[in-house]
Amino acid sequence: MLATGGIAAAVAIAWMASHPVAGIVLAIVAFFMIGVGVGAAGTTLLVLLAKRVAEHRRAAAATVVWVMMIGGFSVTAGVAGHLLDPFSPARLVIVTTAVSGIAFLLTLVAVWNVEGRAPTGTPSDGRDATRPSFREALSDVWSERRSRRFAVFVFVSMLAYSAQDLILEPFAGTVFGFTPGGSTKLSGMQHGGVLVGMLTVGLVSSLLGRARSPSMQAWTAAGCIASAAALCALVMAGLVGPTWPLQATVFALGATNGIYAVSAIGSMMALVGTGRKSREGVRMGFWGAAQAIAFGLGGSLGTLASDGARAILHSSVAAYATVFSAEALLFLASAVLAIRLNDVGHPATLAAASRHGRKAAGDGDVRNRDI
Repeated sequence: MLATGGIAAAVAIAWMASHPVAGIVLAIVAFFMIGVGVGAAGTTLLVLLAKRVAEHRRAAAATVVWVMMIGGFSVTAGVAGHLLDPFSPARLVIVTTAVSGIAFLLTLVAVWNVEGRAPTGTPSDGRDATRPSFREALSDVWSERRSRRFAVFVFVSMLAYSAQDLILEPFAGTVFGFTPGGSTKLSGMQHGGVLVGMLTVGLVSSLLGRARSPSMQAWTAAGCIASAAALCALVMAGLVGPTWPLQATVFALGATNGIYAVSAIGSMMALVGTGRKSREGVRMGFWGAAQAIAFGLGGSLGTLASDGARAILHSSVAAYATVFSAEALLFLASAVLAIRLNDVGHPATLAAASRHGRKAAGDGDVRNRDI
């Protein structure tokens, strides 16, 4: 669904040049497919991690998944950006089709027999009748205060994280004169920064050790506050113009986003085992749904807000500055929410994951395990 939607979106852009209405209709369908595909693939992957990975390895497994995902973003954006120049609608369709086809084939390889056989004694052995309904399981998770608070944090922070996702490249093109290929490379630079930020958390935690390493709340709040500062720098970039070091600012935004993201996903995997047992899948699905809804809503609201602000203010720079400022405020609110979350430990598990997948460090209850 995601791959087909990606190809259809590229075709829609090419089609708009000759048939605007038909192209827009196809774009609506294509991006609906992209949204469904992202939700179906991403959320169920998190549930699969929660259900199939041992508790002491979940944070490390989540770290591997996120590092590979961001690495894929960075490499794909860089290569695609290079292939898109000189830009043409036909070249856009060809490059997008190739990327989508490769991604789909890799997915087939990745999911082949990944679940294996169900362990003996699981509900699949004939005890399905004793399992609660989905509504009952969701009600149990909703009744947990920590689960609700974490879902709110995920929603607000992902709204801030994703609002610039669809306007950063148009911002680079409109204000700084970047070509489509150049702006795509800029996106690759941002994802490279995300990867650096994620690895930085693991490296610093490894060097400081368990006793001196900052807590999950500190890492997450710091990432949110730093992301707000980077967005303020983007506001200044628009006001100053082409002389501003845009590439460095975008890389910094990616790095601060990476610190936030890896801390949030680490705490998610640490918290998924808290509360009632056997609800890990529903709990992860609950948080994953909050993430997916916020991500899709953030991209939509970001583009709508920039277009609306441009129509009112009659200035592209002012319109983008408005959206970036709103994102910064959301990140500051997310920092407050992160500080109020219950402390689930230090990020030593993340550091352990960066040391070639070594078994997660730390003793005691998994609820206090390092990220």
